[in-house]
Amino acid sequence: MPRVLSGIRPTGDVHLGNYVGAIRQWVADQHTHESLYCVVDLHALTERQSPAELREKTCEVAGLLLASGLDPEVCAIFAQSHVPEHTELSWILSCVATVGELRRMTQFKTLSEDSDSASAGLFGYPVLMAADILLYDADRVPIGRDQRQHLELCRDIANRFNNRFGHTFTVPDAAVGQVGAMVMDLQDPTKKMSKSRSGPSGMILLLEPPESMTRKIKRAVTDNESEVRYDPLEKPGVSNLLELLAVSTGDAPTALAERYTSYGELKSDTAQALVEFLRPVTQRYQEIRAEPAWVEEVIRRGADRARALASVTLTRAREAVGLLPYK
Repeated sequence: MPRVLSGIRPTGDVHLGNYVGAIRQWVADQHTHESLYCVVDLHALTERQSPAELREKTCEVAGLLLASGLDPEVCAIFAQSHVPEHTELSWILSCVATVGELRRMTQFKTLSEDSDSASAGLFGYPVLMAADILLYDADRVPIGRDQRQHLELCRDIANRFNNRFGHTFTVPDAAVGQVGAMVMDLQDPTKKMSKSRSGPSGMILLLEPPESMTRKIKRAVTDNESEVRYDPLEKPGVSNLLELLAVSTGDAPTALAERYTSYGELKSDTAQALVEFLRPVTQRYQEIRAEPAWVEEVIRRGADRARALASVTLTRAREAVGLLPYK
């Protein structure tokens, strides 16, 4: 069975873009792939935050993954920091990656207003991400459209390492979803819905009350025209609403556009469909919240499964670069 690996940061709240663009695909993949899903708490350290909040959010995100349909008997759900092989391999790969490659990373340039004062962790973030992926010999990595650059760097590092030290790593392929692969900001539909860049009115949270969700959809930015047409380039706001309606109903956005003659009707139906689409997840999450010990046990067992795979790859990489073996 092919293997798939992906991760999610435990910073802020899980929003609609996370769910539509990533988590739903993970739920489907777990039945066709050997699947590992990681709450990347080490990546979260690149942002300043409360230690207590980080611990709480790590468990909350794991709970949302379970509520979304990931089955811990089928896939591994774990915290990145529980598998120390991630950080050791990251250092080895840092000695293969180049400063020029990391400087070209769009995310680093976007998030670091002053690159001289940005943390070294933020600069090396893509190398740790590469280690996350390469540790598990993943064949496929589900990503959003905006993460292609990081995946390409991972592939470049793996190929360079293999060429220099002999075949060690599987070079993974990207798995990018189609409709809804990138949910856009409701107030600025030319930008991705993001925890770090979207304002409260531009982002829908997975655990948001239905009335708040409906209000945001009805206030979503469209344009000065009146034609409902799926055209992401010329009509990004309307097209974003059609994509949200499409993922909620299973219909194609182009076909949905033909059913509407007004923006108001489109917004109303999109809001109603989205609330019903997310209701099973929010209801299941409320049940899981009452079982914190079970969530922690799921994370622990997931880490055991992950380490069994990661240790084999790390040993292979250590031997390839000439490090002395250890028991």
